[in-house]
Amino acid sequence: MRLFVAAIPPEDVTEDLESFLSPRREAGDFRWSLPEQWHVTLAFMESVPDRVLDDLVERLGRAAARRHPMELRIAGGGAFPHADRARVLYAALAASEDDRVELGRLATGARAAASKAGAAVDGRRWHGHLTLARLGRPANVSKWVRLLDAYSGPAWRLDEIALVASYLGEGPRKRPRYDVLEVFPLGTRRH
Repeated sequence: MRLFVAAIPPEDVTEDLESFLSPRREAGDFRWSLPEQWHVTLAFMESVPDRVLDDLVERLGRAAARRHPMELRIAGGGAFPHADRARVLYAALAASEDDRVELGRLATGARAAASKAGAAVDGRRWHGHLTLARLGRPANVSKWVRLLDAYSGPAWRLDEIALVASYLGEGPRKRPRYDVLEVFPLGTRRH
């Protein structure tokens, strides 16, 4: 099973970003992500055996409980691998320094939980972002990154993460279909 752990922005946050992007989409010949599928991936697992799922759920619950809620905002943008030869256009995240550190720890904890449960985790360096579009071939998206740099959406309180199953090609227009399997509340840390 193909799974990922994600921070999912609330509807008002995605609606605000969608209203910013909607009149501009036709100018980009990209494969745009669907707003209802927007998320920040914390850990990605290409193939998770069913036998490790229960342990994975338990470990992710403990990892989430160790982190505290944080305030995030979608603001700015970027591209992978870089704006001159992009394959992915993304919206960036803004947060206080403490919350950025906490989000990184949350991603590290989710990856460690998956690994300890026996699920192979994508080994790429984690970079918090929200994928907006994929490009069929590398292209310069500098203008799009500059446009996104002018965007700053509403703040939201991240107080839970989700374990999501991804079924390639089963969604609208041959996109992935996502099913949330479990939701894990973030605990409160005593100061």
